[in-house]
Amino acid sequence: MTTENDTITCEKFLTHPPAAVWRALTDPELHARWWAAGDVKPVVGHRFTLDMGNNFGLQPCEVTEVDEERLLAYRFAEGTLDTTITWTLHPEGDGTRLVLTHAGFDLDSPMGRQAFAGMGKGWPHVLDNLDTALAGTA
Repeated sequence: MTTENDTITCEKFLTHPPAAVWRALTDPELHARWWAAGDVKPVVGHRFTLDMGNNFGLQPCEVTEVDEERLLAYRFAEGTLDTTITWTLHPEGDGTRLVLTHAGFDLDSPMGRQAFAGMGKGWPHVLDNLDTALAGTA
């Protein structure tokens, strides 16, 4: 994981093909198993809400870019953090290298700095959860 300027980047090799990883990123039932419940759909312009639990509540999102089994990007926490999450899938052998980029943190605000620090520590665990969820669906 790296943090640079206002961006967090994490990558993880998953022993699952891009189609399986894509499904975990875009199927609401699978998505809820490894990160947060919400009606995510790979359709540009689709608005959805992620339920981040008691600590962070409901976070509005909007899909901004889709390239089937290659890239999914959405605005995250519109109106508060106003960041962008981008998932990029790279086929690698029989698996997938997944790159997460979370960009646009306002490091001049206390909330932006706190979110940047917390998510910088949290994203590697979320990717581990994704790997565990994928193993359970194999």
